[in-house]
Amino acid sequence: MNSTSTPVDSPAPDAWEELVTTALLGTDRRTPPGAAPGRERPAPVVLLDAAATETVRRRAGLRPAPAAARPEPAPEDSRPALPAAAGRRLSMLLADRPGTGGGGRRGTAPDLMELLPQWLAAANARGFAAPPEMLPALLDAARGRTDLRPAALTFAGPRAVWLARLNPDWRFALRAAPGGDPSLPHPEDADRVRRLWQEGLFAERVALLAAIRAREPGAARELLATTWATERAEDRLMFLDSLRTGLGADDEPFLEQALTDRSRNVRATAAELLSALPGSALAARMAVRATACVALDRTRQTPTITVEAPFECDASMERDGVVAKAPAGRGERSWWFGQLVEAAPLGTWSARLGGRTPEEIVALPVTDDWRSELHAAWCRAAVRQRDAAWARALLGAPGAPEAGGPGAVSLAERAKLLGTLDSAERADWVAGFISTHGLSEAFQLLGGCAVPWAAPLGRAVVDALNIARDAGSYPWSFSGVMGLAERCLDPSEAGRLDGLLAVPDEPEDASPGAGGYWAEAFQRLVTTLRLRAAMIEELGAA
Repeated sequence: MNSTSTPVDSPAPDAWEELVTTALLGTDRRTPPGAAPGRERPAPVVLLDAAATETVRRRAGLRPAPAAARPEPAPEDSRPALPAAAGRRLSMLLADRPGTGGGGRRGTAPDLMELLPQWLAAANARGFAAPPEMLPALLDAARGRTDLRPAALTFAGPRAVWLARLNPDWRFALRAAPGGDPSLPHPEDADRVRRLWQEGLFAERVALLAAIRAREPGAARELLATTWATERAEDRLMFLDSLRTGLGADDEPFLEQALTDRSRNVRATAAELLSALPGSALAARMAVRATACVALDRTRQTPTITVEAPFECDASMERDGVVAKAPAGRGERSWWFGQLVEAAPLGTWSARLGGRTPEEIVALPVTDDWRSELHAAWCRAAVRQRDAAWARALLGAPGAPEAGGPGAVSLAERAKLLGTLDSAERADWVAGFISTHGLSEAFQLLGGCAVPWAAPLGRAVVDALNIARDAGSYPWSFSGVMGLAERCLDPSEAGRLDGLLAVPDEPEDASPGAGGYWAEAFQRLVTTLRLRAAMIEELGAA
């Protein structure tokens, strides 16, 4: 029966509460109703009988009420249906759950849940619709793993939002669905846009601003300006961050105004965005300050960079986003100096340092131990300004004897610098780095490379793993790289790995049992690569 029910007055309003209290306290401490002393029936039995009777009474004492309104039908999904074999594969991937045992041998079986993101990416590239019966399991998987959500919601299509309105567990889809909630108005519908912007929930307003910014950057900025002065500080910060999409010179006046904001975080974000525009007035002001701190001493046998860090952080510097208070353990002058250099346009330095190229500038000696600070600031500037020429100079040759390179202060910095290069150049650089330095320093660098790995990079990784195996190294030290290889090696490489499946002879100084672990790891790698190849074949040509 399609109805809901409402309770009527019970003949014994307190009976149920009395039974619950007795059950909580225990019949040894409280006698249940009807269990008079001297009776044959034990008190626990009396309590359970009374509870059963009262349960029937409560259920019978409900009167029918009008049925709730039926939900609107789910929207149609016009994309082509998933091939049957691919559907069965998706069901297997969604049914798999990672093992709960911490540590121990993984064996040779592939980790199916780790292949789900790749399967979703391939299915989305081919434009397939998700089978309706698999949507609940797909949304459950995306609920537990935020990294799955963009691809999962793209694959789920418009029905994900429809389902999310019916199940609170899936409400994340209302905020994270690609392109925003279908209920969002079209940017050309000015009245609905204005109404939602002024009256909507915060999540709806963020989604609206992001959707408009992706299509019409100027319209999004103008919409934000209409309520900017009345927004809360934390909301202004979130809205301002949306301007990273499509950032351009037209945004400069608005961002300059934000430099006077009441919130320090808002001011800092506005300054960061302006410094990413080398032609902005803020970038020019930072260039003047930074070049006043850096000079070229030509009186030495080898031209040398000299640094004179600022002695104070004045009000104008703070207005332009320089944070005056240094972190614990950091000198104030070096803290201010680094912020000035990272915000100055990188094109400034060639003119300041004798017309030299980025490579020549990076190679110059620096006085008084300022080299690390100066190069680290240039690293941050290269990443912020997406300057590939400076990134190459700071990365240096991948085969350089020192893994740290000429400019990067850490592998994390190097990974960020690699992000400014195109995927092919990035893969070639990391392959060269691995060939020289091995895998122990390369995990962060591999994570930024395009999937599947280019052939030179894949060969470099496999060769390094093989060298580590032959040396009797601990296989557990390379588990992270092996996991990446399972997901990122080109499936066509599986045939080249067959020779690595046997248990190798263990050197005398090898870790006990390492050979067996290595054989299992390579077997799992080959099995996973062949499974990935089958997945792509089942989905068909793009």
